Amino acid sequence: MAEVKVITPIASLETNKLRVCAYARVSSDSEDQLNSFIAQVNHYTELIKGNEEWEFVDVYADEGLTGTRADKREDFQRMLKDCRKGKIDRILTKSISRFARNTKDCLQTLRELKILGVEVEFEKERINTGKITSEMMVSFFSSAAQEESMSISSNMKLGCRGRMRKGTYVNPSVPCGYRFVNRELMIREDEAEVVRRIFASYLAGKGIDEIAAELTKDKVPKKDGGTKWYYDGVFYILTNERYIGDTLLQKKFTTDTLPFKLIRNKGQKDRYYIHNSHEAIVSRSDFEQVKLLLEKRKTIHLFQQTSRQYPLSRKIRCGECGHTFKRKVCNGKTYWVCRSHDQGKDRCGIKRIEEPEFYKGIHKNVQQA
Repeated sequence: MAEVKVITPIASLETNKLRVCAYARVSSDSEDQLNSFIAQVNHYTELIKGNEEWEFVDVYADEGLTGTRADKREDFQRMLKDCRKGKIDRILTKSISRFARNTKDCLQTLRELKILGVEVEFEKERINTGKITSEMMVSFFSSAAQEESMSISSNMKLGCRGRMRKGTYVNPSVPCGYRFVNRELMIREDEAEVVRRIFASYLAGKGIDEIAAELTKDKVPKKDGGTKWYYDGVFYILTNERYIGDTLLQKKFTTDTLPFKLIRNKGQKDRYYIHNSHEAIVSRSDFEQVKLLLEKRKTIHLFQQTSRQYPLSRKIRCGECGHTFKRKVCNGKTYWVCRSHDQGKDRCGIKRIEEPEFYKGIHKNVQQA
């Protein structure tokens, strides 16, 4: 009969400290929220450093960011990377709502952390994921946090739309040529001259690309201070009703379900047009002439485009910037290139692809689908 000998484990003479970090977040940059944010950071720094059995790693903190999108929170993602590198044993946080307001993101993250051997301690709910065997409690509190976030978002949207209907809503977006003074748009003359130049150039027969090239050559500063002009920026100015003193509200809206997305309003929601909301930079007659000229050139362009349409034209989108690819012949070789990259290498890093390689990649993806 076989003899079994039990080998008892040797107790480690060295007791390793628990590597602990904290995560803090506030969703707005109001004074009250910023005070809460600073208080969270200070509280957890003192708490961790004051425990002799813990080793302080860091306090990861996201300021003025929503909890419904984990991918948008830089410090949250940095914390997860450090967890994957094996630098953290425990995460402290004020509550589940500070950690995540999206049930799906919350549970997925906690599952990954559990596999990595990292426990999360939620102070308000008194839950430590390292000591529970079921996700039920975390799921319950996470769902409540998500519902609270959706309710707040819904109330805010209702309030904004109510002010839009009354004409009291203040659009936070300030276009080139204006500045905010006492919650009103006032003309900024140096930028307004650039706007007038763009309208005058287009009415004189110049194309949008040509105007952009001239502004870049003359090193005319944009609103952000840069001097490189593109088609999109010039087109936006030529089609923006705010330059005739009017305001169209709710051009875009946020979806009602998670994950929240900002999408263009193509008639799904009400839009609100306010006449004479502020001082105009260009005349209505010039704006209407530009509008007619844009439509005319668009019709000609579409006709020319249709005559040289290819099977994959406007069907393949760039994975980096989202713009469509176009076919281009250069020095006798045929390429497919991202339209954004074609306008400027600094706009998109995806380089042009030779047509045989492009089709080979499409074929491979179709086979894998």
